[in-house]
Amino acid sequence: MEEYGWSPIGATGHSFARSGDLVRTTTVVLDAERGASVVSGVRDLVVLNTTGSEFWGYPKDDYTTLPETRDRVLATAVDARWRYRPALGGDTAQDWDAAHDWDTEFAAAKAALLAAFSGTYSYSLQQTLYAMGTRVLADVPAACEVRLALPNRHHYLVDLAPFGLDNPNEVYNAGDRPYGLIEGHVLADDAPQEGLAWT
Repeated sequence: MEEYGWSPIGATGHSFARSGDLVRTTTVVLDAERGASVVSGVRDLVVLNTTGSEFWGYPKDDYTTLPETRDRVLATAVDARWRYRPALGGDTAQDWDAAHDWDTEFAAAKAALLAAFSGTYSYSLQQTLYAMGTRVLADVPAACEVRLALPNRHHYLVDLAPFGLDNPNEVYNAGDRPYGLIEGHVLADDAPQEGLAWT
């Protein structure tokens, strides 16, 4: 058995981030011919909404096992990366460092991800992904593109009837059944060409 602490995020009272470590990432590419590119990000940022999420009306076939719901636990482990606009005035490491406060921009991007996750009434994880990406672009003007991968970690209400107990939406099991991996990217209208650090 493993137990994790959760810290509240946002003002809703139903959004949480798992306490503990996350992975901060950065990729820097310096190319004499094509310039420089910087992509920063975060991996394993585990978040959960206990309500405020629905998923229904989707196509089904003989292999569909996910039941429709108008109120569900929405949980994911955020893998987000954001590409920075090129440095103004030059392409050296010093130019990039002079143009950015990396710690402040990382904190702003992480806060934007959490605010969008907790502040979005979610009709699908795809919608939430888009809200998270657009919020990073709005709150971190130095970023011009955001790529996200969000595994949909389903939580199922535990049937306590065999034990003679009621479960009024209090005990859930994080399922190991198949789940969706939702991926997408959000690009600023004025984003420069694809950054070298994506490759």
